[in-house]
Amino acid sequence: MIKRATRTTPPATTGALELHEVPGHCIRRLQQVAVAIFMQEAASSGVTPVQYAVLQTLMDRPGIDQRTLAGAVSFDTSTVGGVVDRLEARGLLARSFAAEDRRVRRLRLTTDGEALLAELTPAMERTQERILEPLAAEERESFMHMMQRVIGHHENLSRTEPGA
Repeated sequence: MIKRATRTTPPATTGALELHEVPGHCIRRLQQVAVAIFMQEAASSGVTPVQYAVLQTLMDRPGIDQRTLAGAVSFDTSTVGGVVDRLEARGLLARSFAAEDRRVRRLRLTTDGEALLAELTPAMERTQERILEPLAAEERESFMHMMQRVIGHHENLSRTEPGA
């Protein structure tokens, strides 16, 4: 058996931040937590957070085109295209040609899509509550304000619709 030497000095440091201190890593981890909680709360619906965002946006803005939808939910058009395909296959939304330009497809929720969205509202509310659960009420408001400020400052780096 080979005996390993025990280290008596701490490992050399590179001067880099600890991973748990890196904002980008923490934001990614928080996104993982948010998705996991949503999937627990909405498990029976078979809807993902991105699909929920699409359904909610179409409820709020019926008849928008796919490019506008992508900007509104802050996803690229190809990702949203796949989401739209899946939701259409489930009968939750419908596409129709725009009267002014046959190349443009307008999107709207179907009756089933509206019903599912209504059923999902309590799950979405529980999700938000669980995400912010460790924070006091005044901390929640500050946290949301700070996140929105950081996002707003870097808005030009994302593919979002202005004001979305």
